[in-house]
Amino acid sequence: MVRWRSGRVRAVRRRWTGAVEYEVVLDRRTPDDPETVRALAYPVLVGEPAVGDRVLLNTTALALGLGTGGYALVVAVPDRLPPDPTGPGHVVKARYTPLQAVVQAADEEGAPYRSVLADADDLGGMPVVLADLHSALPAVLAGVPADVPVAYLMTDGGALPAWFSRSLAELGGRLAGTVTVGQAFGGDLEATNTHAGLLACRHALGAAVTVVAQGPGNLGTGTRWGYSGVAVGEAVNAVAALGGRPVGSLRISDADPRPRHQGVSHHSLTAYGRVALAPADLVVPAGLAAGLAARVAADLRTLPDRHRVVTVATDGLLDALAASPVRLSTMGRGLTEDTAYFLAAAAAGRHAAALAAT
Repeated sequence: MVRWRSGRVRAVRRRWTGAVEYEVVLDRRTPDDPETVRALAYPVLVGEPAVGDRVLLNTTALALGLGTGGYALVVAVPDRLPPDPTGPGHVVKARYTPLQAVVQAADEEGAPYRSVLADADDLGGMPVVLADLHSALPAVLAGVPADVPVAYLMTDGGALPAWFSRSLAELGGRLAGTVTVGQAFGGDLEATNTHAGLLACRHALGAAVTVVAQGPGNLGTGTRWGYSGVAVGEAVNAVAALGGRPVGSLRISDADPRPRHQGVSHHSLTAYGRVALAPADLVVPAGLAAGLAARVAADLRTLPDRHRVVTVATDGLLDALAASPVRLSTMGRGLTEDTAYFLAAAAAGRHAAALAAT
């Protein structure tokens, strides 16, 4: 289940918030191994390796040739262990794995926001944009005016460490903050589940709009149900249970070569058609090409009538997407290759901002 290797750090390649990328020379190689690998370390977990340090690596994802997860991961710097942690908190994430970590939940006793969150029970109508891919996050933000405070709730369907996301690092001060929930960790605030995380976004971070999406590196088997993004439907129910307003960022594309993702992706249809038991606003960008618009309309007619399909004007959104501080990419396709996907996410952001203003 785990492909173990060891090696020595040859060079530091780059760094971003919470993560450092290295070039590591492997000590022992099989004929399939390269001489060097790119390796990622999370200093909060394992310390910060230096050039010349011996490191223990998990190279499983690299050997599988995964795109998003194609790194060797530094598990330990065995000859130079980091100091023991001294921070507060008693909530364990990545539980019962070798790298389980203790964090402080936003609502636990002794936490700064405990008094605010202890009795919090309602989102006060806050619009919440729901997306099944992490790549939608910067596109959603492109549709929200800069003066509207937006929080990001990162679920645990993809990467568990928020530090893995270069998008989050590059968004800088555009977000009011990130809340990592479930087994995910590394956000500005931590929460035990989506419900508690949504309340933290609203009452601790002061968000007027929240975006819910899994971290980078979704998991899918190519079947209707074998996909981590199905949790979007569960998030709809959580938002509704807490008095929020669910806004669906539909996965729309005419560029994906896989038929099941053309028009409205079958994953969106499953999440909203079978999992979401509460109503949501499902946003369609205006001005789609005629063939795609017809396909999207036909797909949406298969969904329960409890949902409301909302067509949103897209004037100015392409310019906003092009100006994003984050390079837009989904499944290897950029803005020009898969315009409809990013436009749909930006339109959802625009609709949520309009709801927040009412």
